[in-house]
Amino acid sequence: MTTVTADGAAVALDAAVVSARRRARRRRILVYAARVLTAVLVLGSWQLFSKTWHIVDPFFFGWPTGVYTRLRDWVEHGTAYGSLWLQIWTTLKEALLGFVFGVTGGIIFGIALGQIRFLADVVGPYIKIMNAIPRIVLGSIFLIWLGIGTTSKVALAAVLVFFVVFFNSFQGVREVDRNFIANARVLGASRLAVTRHVVLPSALTWIIASLHVAFGFAIIGAIVGEFLGAQHGLGLVISTAQGNFDPNGVFGAMLIIAIIALTAEALISQLERRLLSWRPSSPAETPFV
Repeated sequence: MTTVTADGAAVALDAAVVSARRRARRRRILVYAARVLTAVLVLGSWQLFSKTWHIVDPFFFGWPTGVYTRLRDWVEHGTAYGSLWLQIWTTLKEALLGFVFGVTGGIIFGIALGQIRFLADVVGPYIKIMNAIPRIVLGSIFLIWLGIGTTSKVALAAVLVFFVVFFNSFQGVREVDRNFIANARVLGASRLAVTRHVVLPSALTWIIASLHVAFGFAIIGAIVGEFLGAQHGLGLVISTAQGNFDPNGVFGAMLIIAIIALTAEALISQLERRLLSWRPSSPAETPFV
C-alpha cells in the first residue's frame, strides 16, 4: 500500500496548478496568434485580389491600403462635416445615452413584469407589437417627432437596447428559484427587499448577458438614425461615402465602429467579472484545450 504524505500532496497540487497555468498561457498565445494570422490572411487576400491580381474591381470593393489612406486623410484634414473626432464623439454620445436609457428601462420593466403576472398579461401584447415594428420605421417616426438632432438618434438606440435587455430581464426573473422568494418572505422581507436581495442577483446573469448584445444595438440605432438624417456622426460619413462611391470611406468608418464596439465589449466583460465574481465557474466555461 502506497502512503501519500501531506507534503507530497501539496507538492503534487502545486505542480498541477503550475501546469494548468502554463497550458492556459500557451492557449492564450495560440489564440492571439491565430487572430493575427486570420487578419493578415483576410487583409492580404483583399489587397492581392483588388490591387495586384485585379480579380475584383477596387472601384467597388476598395483595398486595405486605400482604407488606411482614407483614415489618415480624415485624421489630418477632417471629413466633409468637420473633424473625424467630432463624428466619432457624436455617434458615441448617441450610442451611450441610448444604451443607458434602454438598459435602465429594460431592467425596470423586465423585473416588474416578471414579478407581476397580471401586469405582464396586460402589457405583454403591446410590447410584442412594438418589438415587431421595423426599426427603420421607428427611426423615421422619431426623426419627424424629434428632428435631426441628437434626441432622435438616442431614442432609436434606446428602443433597440430596451427590447434586448427587457426580454432577458423578464426571463431571468421568471427563472428565479421560487423557494428562495418564499423563504425570504417567510423571514419577513418586503417585496422591495425580495427584489433587491433575491430577484435582482438571481437575474443578474441574464441581464449582464444581454449587455454584450445591447451596446451593439445602441451603435446600430445611432448609425441608422444618422443615415436617415443628421448633421454629424459616423452614419452620415458612411452615407456620404456611399453616395460618392467611396468604398474605402465606408470600410474606414466601419473599422472605427468595430474598434468602438470591441472596446465596449472589453469594458462590459470587466464589469461582468466584477459583478459576477461570486459565481462559481461552470463546466462550460472551462476550455477543452
